[in-house]
Amino acid sequence: MNKLLIGFIALLLMGCTSLAKEPVYNDEGVAVNGYDVVAYFTQDKAVKGSSDFASSYNGNQWYFASAQHKALFDKTPEKYAPQYGGYCAYAMSSGFVVSTDPEAFTVFQDKLYLNYSLSVRENWLKNKVQFIEEADGHWQEKLSK
Repeated sequence: MNKLLIGFIALLLMGCTSLAKEPVYNDEGVAVNGYDVVAYFTQDKAVKGSSDFASSYNGNQWYFASAQHKALFDKTPEKYAPQYGGYCAYAMSSGFVVSTDPEAFTVFQDKLYLNYSLSVRENWLKNKVQFIEEADGHWQEKLSK
């Protein structure tokens, strides 16, 4: 087993979160640590949102950098909300629920995926199609519990 995989497993075990408790990864009730999920699509970068432009969706507050981004989200929140509730896409491919770094993102096939860190994201990118397929199955299992 390579050192990177061993390190990632250790991080998973330290960073695991109970999905039953929080179906959307949040920081004190604010999804995606307060980052503007629309900006990932429109600006291809992580942009911190503001409580001045907040929406409520799926039991959490979502912050945006502008009224325009808030309006886009309010119209179709499911389009902009990250996959797997904003938990790490790579970890979910193995059935783990792990927090994420808003800077470690990928928009792929018009969906937002977040990862635990930039280095984990690099590994996830190497085989993202397979990891997404695996994560989709694990996410459905997690939601049904």
